[in-house]
Amino acid sequence: MNTLMLALPGSDAFAGRLSELTGIPLGRVESHRFPDGEAYLRVESDCRDRSLVLVCTLDRPDDKLLPLIFLADAVRDLGAVRVGLVAPYLAYMRQDRRFQQGEAVTSRTFAGLLSRYVEWLVTVDPHLHRYTSLAQIYSIPNRVVHAAEPLAAWIKAHVDRPVLIGPDEESKQWIAAVAERAAAPYVVLRKVRHADGTVEVSSPDLAAQRKRTPVVLDDIVSSAGTMIETVKPLVAAHMRPPVCLAVHALFSKAAEEKLRRAGAGRIASTTTVPHASNAIDIAPLLVPAVKEFAL
Repeated sequence: MNTLMLALPGSDAFAGRLSELTGIPLGRVESHRFPDGEAYLRVESDCRDRSLVLVCTLDRPDDKLLPLIFLADAVRDLGAVRVGLVAPYLAYMRQDRRFQQGEAVTSRTFAGLLSRYVEWLVTVDPHLHRYTSLAQIYSIPNRVVHAAEPLAAWIKAHVDRPVLIGPDEESKQWIAAVAERAAAPYVVLRKVRHADGTVEVSSPDLAAQRKRTPVVLDDIVSSAGTMIETVKPLVAAHMRPPVCLAVHALFSKAAEEKLRRAGAGRIASTTTVPHASNAIDIAPLLVPAVKEFAL
């Protein structure tokens, strides 16, 4: 099938890398904002009778969703026969049920909206908590790529005598998977979220791990509150400066600075969300799934 890839603003570098790896040509999209904030998009490449791969990582999703929908609708109107989405980071997964009366279950609404405009989805380690798979809320074919292998490879290459630290029981399954691949021990802590939004993390018995380098792993780092509370007992135990590793480096304002003040050593992340900490190229893992759907 004649295939073309297009990048939404902010995903140009990832799309360029994916284009290089898959051999799918990268087209051009002109975009800007009008003075009132409305989006302008113009596809500069021929879409007729082509399979389109849209690349858009969905951090800060409220600013990105409408341009994504506009572009998906535009390429179909311009003659595309199939439209799919590569979203290295997939937003709106945390609100997976109604915790308080009247709340919007935004994960379902967001999934329903995307499912109307694209025909397939590829993403990396979505934050599945109460959902067992994306198929529970997305009505389109999808593939989830897991970052455990490249995370483990990076740890083996860059960390001396690592011990992996998971912030809570939720993280145990994937922390164990990374630890096994990295041939390293792991410890899982206990996290308690209080009503005022603060997070408390239990202090583990780290005596047996004193001579190792702690590697704190989390799938999403936004406020960095959980990671900060995980770092504190490691610093208090006089361990080596903890390496902080994230799949999705969302990092709200000042979060990285606060994490460093708490005692973090190196901070590294995958390339799913553009950030200064990006050190682990995740694009090669997406190639088989993209080729499966797009070629």
